[in-house]
Amino acid sequence: MDQELDNAVKVLLHKAGESNTFIREEVDKALKAMVNNVTPARALCSLINGGQRHLHSAVRRCTAQHLGQLVQRLGPERLLAGPRPAAERLLPALASFVQDSSQHTRYHGRRMLFSMMAHPDLDKTLEKFVPAKDLPYIKETVGSLREKGLGEMPLDTPSAKGRRSQTGNVGHLRSSSTCRDAPIIPDREGAEAPGAPRRAGPRGEEQLRELLRALGASDFRQRLGAVRRLQRQAESSPALLLGNVLTIFDAFKPRLHDSNSKVNQVALEALHKMIPVLKDSLSPVINMLIPAIVDNNLNSKNPGIYAAATNVIQALCQHLDTSLLLQPFCTKAQFLSGKAKQDLTEKLAELVQELYPRKPCAVEQKVLPVLWHLLGSAASSGSVPTASLARALWAQMGPGLLAHAAAQPLHIRKSLEELLETAT
Repeated sequence: MDQELDNAVKVLLHKAGESNTFIREEVDKALKAMVNNVTPARALCSLINGGQRHLHSAVRRCTAQHLGQLVQRLGPERLLAGPRPAAERLLPALASFVQDSSQHTRYHGRRMLFSMMAHPDLDKTLEKFVPAKDLPYIKETVGSLREKGLGEMPLDTPSAKGRRSQTGNVGHLRSSSTCRDAPIIPDREGAEAPGAPRRAGPRGEEQLRELLRALGASDFRQRLGAVRRLQRQAESSPALLLGNVLTIFDAFKPRLHDSNSKVNQVALEALHKMIPVLKDSLSPVINMLIPAIVDNNLNSKNPGIYAAATNVIQALCQHLDTSLLLQPFCTKAQFLSGKAKQDLTEKLAELVQELYPRKPCAVEQKVLPVLWHLLGSAASSGSVPTASLARALWAQMGPGLLAHAAAQPLHIRKSLEELLETAT
């Protein structure tokens, strides 16, 4: 099949621009089967060759969405640290999708970037393979994703054809939504984790549809019930979650800062119990979850919400590879304020002690800018968390810390020296 793949995918993608709903549904099914069963490197090249520069926006959108499924199947390690052709072909295409005229294509491009952000070599690989003219915008996009997260799937107003095709039932809408210009319901297979079951089966898909609807319901009681159901599912039969991590947590994330305080707290408590079950399977969504966990909750005046949020952070540190947490913690320690800033700075100090022996370059690259920022701020330069971070770095780096500080302004160097003198 691999030999005929280019021509087959090109024809299928061309049909994704058809107005006939039945044809689009069959195209969607065929491309999903291709992504799940064909050699990943060939599938990646065929999708890019067939749809990246197509003139029809629906074709580019369909290409980006199915390429996103393939990115989730491969995982960031195989894409960025594996054989050169994968990153060499993928990243220029991804840069094109992120800047596309269609908001949905841009979303799928950002989603692919988002799923790779936990990898420590992402920035270096982007600089190597993204065209120079696109690199500044892609770096800005990565920075925005780190600070604000992925956000919700955009919705648009259906065309007249789209309205006619959407008057059927919800299941019909779901199956025909991938490759057209009508609103997309997030794809169940796009977040498939390597090694996880590829399909949940009809009953599992129906459960998933119902869960996603309830998580976004207007009635807080329905949202509350959906959060508890999600927790039970994770604890008793996690296969559905493991196969649909991005889709489910896209819907679950808003509950972590729900306008209803009870839903907010229960969602945090549920996540705390799900983390030991899901562990590193959460890596594709960690950059989405951390802003939702910390932005409001660590500064909350509600003691239950604050306690639940701190428990979640502790569970993440305990059950995930802590290198996944380094960048999002650094970003939040710089840009948040109040108690949240202090708590995350203290957590960073703990991460330094655990991570530096095995990833010294990553720690220096990401944590030292945070320390300079804290030392340069009148509000935090002499605080206990800043002192903890400085001492943790000194314990690992020794005089090397002062050597790095030599390039900083005088007031930062003096603040550092004073903190270290106090510690001795």
